[in-house]
Amino acid sequence: MRRIVFTLILIGTLLLSFTISSKNLGKKTSETSELNDLAEKKLLQHVARLKELVSKNPNYNNEIAFFIDMEIMSGKNRFFVYDLKNDKIIDQGLVTQGFGSRIDSAGKLKFSNENNSLCTSLGKYAIGNSYNGQYGKAYKLYGLDPTNNNAISRNIVLHKNIKVPYEEQDKPIGYSFGCPMINDIYYSRIEKRIDDSKRNIVLDIYY
Repeated sequence: MRRIVFTLILIGTLLLSFTISSKNLGKKTSETSELNDLAEKKLLQHVARLKELVSKNPNYNNEIAFFIDMEIMSGKNRFFVYDLKNDKIIDQGLVTQGFGSRIDSAGKLKFSNENNSLCTSLGKYAIGNSYNGQYGKAYKLYGLDPTNNNAISRNIVLHKNIKVPYEEQDKPIGYSFGCPMINDIYYSRIEKRIDDSKRNIVLDIYY
């Protein structure tokens, strides 16, 4: 009788361990902070404008889009993959800002479309073809607004860097030369979405 009870306890323990391990293996993203009301409202405003854009142009993906809220501190998730059909965020991660866009004495970020400014440029971008760059596979970005129409001449691209953290931080992360630069693990998920898309995905960077 004791042997049977012991066997049942052992089986139960093994099953519990297997369940916990399975949950951990299935966890694809880090713990994330929720958007506050202001950030959510701002995101939804940009979603509405982007939906209008993609509805008028068959070259753009009308199912998913990427959004970057530059007002969120760089140590927190601010690169969002958004499901345009079901109106929800389906993935998120960290992204750098340009070295020229460091916070000034007034606590604001500077943005520029000028060559050699090393700044992030605000506006909507069409994500173009990939190529092999300094950090491996990267995607060309075509600025769709007057605030970012120099993206190609400035070599502003979407790329990865292993030095960008994956988990959220309590302090700002590093800088790029103006490109949206993300962690290689998060990039692998972004990369798949871009490559699987038959139409150009639009990226909207706002403040």
